[in-house]
Amino acid sequence: MKKAPNHPFAFGALALSLAALFSACPSKATQPGAESGDPTPLAEELKSLQGHWEGEGAGGKCSITITNNTLLYRVGTNWHKTTFTLPAATNPQQLHATIIDVFPSDKNSIGQVVPAIIKIEHDTLTLAAYSLSEDPPKSFEEATTKYVVTKVPPKKNPQPPETK
Repeated sequence: MKKAPNHPFAFGALALSLAALFSACPSKATQPGAESGDPTPLAEELKSLQGHWEGEGAGGKCSITITNNTLLYRVGTNWHKTTFTLPAATNPQQLHATIIDVFPSDKNSIGQVVPAIIKIEHDTLTLAAYSLSEDPPKSFEEATTKYVVTKVPPKKNPQPPETK
């Protein structure tokens, strides 16, 4: 297995990316466009992760946007895009993010797996990244690389004033 790069942006699109954790554990999320033509619902464990999150991470103020099993991590003008899986029966819950794109370009990061433990309490998502060469932290208190982000409600599109 590849080791995650040892810099704060590697966690990328989860990069806390939110990632693909442990082996090739397929995500239970499905993409829109099932045979019926209707979107297939997300697995329960993915539903609470969906949306836009903002807060603090190893690189400072950051944001995470999660759509289906894709995680986009931004810090400043840098970003990491990942796909991720949530391995079953892990405590704390694990997330494995696999970097699929990065800016500024760093071809050595593509394909890197960034593992993390995650928890959601109310509207706060906490991720703690660790190296694949070590065991996952058993608690968030013992983790050294943390990201704490709060869900940001979607912005409503302002409606133009009615005209007579």
